[in-house]
Amino acid sequence: MIGRPGRDAQFGGAAGTGGVRSLPMVHLQGTCDEGFREVRDALAESLANDDVGASVAVFVHGQPVADLWGGYADADRSVAWERDTITNVWSTTKTMIALCALILTDRGELDPDAPLVRYWPEFGAGGVLVRHVLSHTAGLPVWDTPITLADLCDAPKVTALLAGQTPRWTPGEVGCYHAVTQGFLLGEVVRRITGRSLGAFFAAEVAGPLGADFHIGLPASHDHRVAPSLAPPGGMTVPPPTELFDAAPNPELVPDDTNTVAWRRAEIPSGAGYGNARSVAAVQSVLTSGGAGLLSRAGCERALEEQYHGLDHGLGVPMRYGLGYGISGRNCFWGGMGGSLVFNDFDAGLTVAYVMNRMKDAITGDGRGMTMVTAAYGGLG
Repeated sequence: MIGRPGRDAQFGGAAGTGGVRSLPMVHLQGTCDEGFREVRDALAESLANDDVGASVAVFVHGQPVADLWGGYADADRSVAWERDTITNVWSTTKTMIALCALILTDRGELDPDAPLVRYWPEFGAGGVLVRHVLSHTAGLPVWDTPITLADLCDAPKVTALLAGQTPRWTPGEVGCYHAVTQGFLLGEVVRRITGRSLGAFFAAEVAGPLGADFHIGLPASHDHRVAPSLAPPGGMTVPPPTELFDAAPNPELVPDDTNTVAWRRAEIPSGAGYGNARSVAAVQSVLTSGGAGLLSRAGCERALEEQYHGLDHGLGVPMRYGLGYGISGRNCFWGGMGGSLVFNDFDAGLTVAYVMNRMKDAITGDGRGMTMVTAAYGGLG
């Protein structure tokens, strides 16, 4: 272990098998099994070179082996990133709503092969199945009607618009990332089944039992702990158009949107989740620990059931989608705009989460999170 939670552990460089590289003095806090010191060093290096404030957590078979944080919660570097600092993780939130869907499926309350209209009678596109929503193949990647940030805070309005919208393609045939619409589609299905919003269901059925400090819809009592999202110096990039999809984001979201009171309070299930690496890993390690009492082992495995393999016409890159996650072999994962990431390896029982406040240029991430994943594998070796 390297110190205790709440005690400062100081490292002057990032150590590796090839020696020590000279880096600015970086103060980390938290705990880390000695076998996972490469994770500690990777975070120290990232804080020295790229990050303002960040946290990383590694769980193996449901048990934490690294829980580290450091840097600052603000752009002026005047407020330390603390153990309980949280920040908006953008689309890493999608892994939380995917887990909710898997739990309801495991309970027999949700059928991924059922049409949405079974649960949501007002939904007009009868060919859209639940699994199409989870795999970004529903054909409803954006609203046809111009949407504002204020509209996103009005769930009944935006879900009603989706219910009346015609899919752009035959559902199930075209992969096109549903960056914002996915959460509202799935959220309405969950509400119709459970009588609770997706954020409320997650809080009661997932975060609560696990003691995880993750929120979809953030109460005002937590505002003092929030590290604001910091925009990348070069602005956000937009994926190039493909032969099937050339549409501007609707609405066009910017980092400062997540710093508004409206965004924090609203339940925007695709991207308005607040947490840190510890809370993200604690929730997602449900999949790599056999279910943690929330899922059966078979229910966990359903995340890996391939639904689509091909070009994602929204992201402009090849993707394999399972039920709610990107998949590769026996791994499932997803990340958030600007850099946050969670990665699950079923065979190794490994979950790695990385959360930060400084976003980088690429809208689909920049490699910092995968650096933490690679370092974690060093601990398994």
